[in-house]
Amino acid sequence: MSTDFPRSGEWSRAELLARIVTESQRHYADYSLFTQAMADHVGLHPTDMQCVALLDMEPGPVSTGDIARLTGLTSGSATRLVDRLVKAGVVERRADPEDRRRSLVVLAPAARERIGAAWDVPGRAFGAVLDGYSDAELTVIADYLHRAAEVGRAQTQRLRAEDRA
Repeated sequence: MSTDFPRSGEWSRAELLARIVTESQRHYADYSLFTQAMADHVGLHPTDMQCVALLDMEPGPVSTGDIARLTGLTSGSATRLVDRLVKAGVVERRADPEDRRRSLVVLAPAARERIGAAWDVPGRAFGAVLDGYSDAELTVIADYLHRAAEVGRAQTQRLRAEDRA
């Protein structure tokens, strides 16, 4: 299986679009396997690892309801996820300063450090892939990823609404 991908002019638009679909599916499958391997490496379930990644992107502590929204879990499943992560020392619950009845979830500093260290080598490897692109190409890649994520969120909502109907 070749990993060479022509930069310009060698393929028709239809061929490029078909290749993008194929490579997107391959990327998703390979990244799922990578996520499983990383989760195994740090001793977490892949869903837990995904939650950690999402929490790491948030600017501050989040509620369990926010975790449910971010992960697509039900509120009960999100609560069990947080309980599991608290027990494992990966996250901490903190009192919400604006509502004492509610707690917020934040990554535990030791877990952030441990998981960050596990990401060091893969992060550099993924970064090396991007080093081969010009700023203009990186702009296109970032734009595509942003738009594709928006489409994915919208289609997730559509599918869930159809399933509830």
